[in-house]
Amino acid sequence: MNELSQITAPNIINGLNVDDLMGLINGVSAEPATGATVWSVSTAWQDQTHSRSKVSQVMIGGEKVSRDFTIDIDEPTELGGGNAFANPQEYLIAALNACMTVGYVAQCSVRGITIESLEITTEGDIDLRGFLGIDPDVANGYENLRYTVNIKGDGTDEQFAEVHDVVMATSPNFHNLATAVELRPTLVVG
Repeated sequence: MNELSQITAPNIINGLNVDDLMGLINGVSAEPATGATVWSVSTAWQDQTHSRSKVSQVMIGGEKVSRDFTIDIDEPTELGGGNAFANPQEYLIAALNACMTVGYVAQCSVRGITIESLEITTEGDIDLRGFLGIDPDVANGYENLRYTVNIKGDGTDEQFAEVHDVVMATSPNFHNLATAVELRPTLVVG
């Protein structure tokens, strides 16, 4: 047998290297400290309702991982903005959908389920009377978000239901929006 025949191809399902994913799962299970992460975004006002957020690093298992991403945010002209970028609510919903998408892809992949298509549509209502401080009895944000997951692949209905339950139980952004997250503000003036 030559050296090339002994090299096994990675197990790729839905574009994910399942061997690497299982290695991550097993590594964090064996050494929980390697699973500790710290995420950070810095946002600066640009003009009008335009802000720019910068992602420069994440800490994973105590190690700094360099990142270089810029996220521009704006409001529709009807809300005083320039309508040049998605607004904070759209980014919030997109972040929820994207996080759950990662969960579906990972959970299907480790189960050997190939996804043909996956789309998550989420919507919610915000009454501007709350945001604008017009009526203190009106919530200033979402009271609920409604979402629909459309998934198609070679899994059974029961397998997709199991994946769905696991994603709802493990998605960080699902958790972040479904439960109260303690916010610890600090104001620095000048």
